Amino acid sequence: MLCRDGALSLFCFIAAGLISLSPELQFRLGFNIYAANFSNIWLLHAIQYILINVSALLAFRGFAYQVAIRALFLGYVFGAGILVSINAPPSWQAFGIYATVLSTFHYTEFLAIAWTNPTALSIDSFILNHSVAYGVAACLSWVEFLIERHYFQEIKVSSPVSYLGLILCISGEVLRKSAMYTAKHNFNHIVQSEKSDNHVLVTHGVYKLCRHPSYVGWFYWSVGTQLILQNPLCLFAYALMSWTFFHDRVLIEEMTLLNFFGDDYVEYQKRVGTGLPFISGYKINS
Repeated sequence: MLCRDGALSLFCFIAAGLISLSPELQFRLGFNIYAANFSNIWLLHAIQYILINVSALLAFRGFAYQVAIRALFLGYVFGAGILVSINAPPSWQAFGIYATVLSTFHYTEFLAIAWTNPTALSIDSFILNHSVAYGVAACLSWVEFLIERHYFQEIKVSSPVSYLGLILCISGEVLRKSAMYTAKHNFNHIVQSEKSDNHVLVTHGVYKLCRHPSYVGWFYWSVGTQLILQNPLCLFAYALMSWTFFHDRVLIEEMTLLNFFGDDYVEYQKRVGTGLPFISGYKINS
């Protein structure tokens, strides 16, 4: 059952997405309501976005407001990404696909926790402020795309490489969200240092395929984003940085899990790999 804050976020995400798409939808239906009053589409979107945020400010307070403005932002980016991927010049369309994929990932992180483990729900569940390194990496990927598009527009036109990246992103998302749904209350964005009373070792579902399906999904999703953008430099950098991050994260988490579950986790390690390339995890005899 989706908790109240989860339902609010879903309403805001869908509403913002529809609002961002509404000028295009009305145009395709033959209405000229917006065209008659706005000659600049960017001005129209700026006004729409400001209005929905003012509405949220008037309607909500406290945690609900913080949820609403983030869901509205991600929903609007989702809709804008669809518009760019359909209507923009060919060299911009891949960026529209990327924006849609990025906003979907961050919103569904919050939604998945709201659905499966609402007691752990927080503003950080959107993982928009994951880390400084994460923010810098995202900005650098945008800079690389803009520079390469400026000088070599032809290499930014959507190609089989972009579609491979989209497939990787979708597959990674499905795997990660399946892991969150399977683990339910056992999943948390923060590695736990103390075992709760209802914390159990999850070895069924996608956890039969690999020990860390949520990390595997995120790893391939991050690589996929750079394939969508066709960013050769950031593709290498993202793969290296993501591998390093998950290598260290798995070591820390597995030390904790061995402490929590002892021999049961040792046996699980023997049966199932981490799922991440060249990462074996923490072994007691290593």
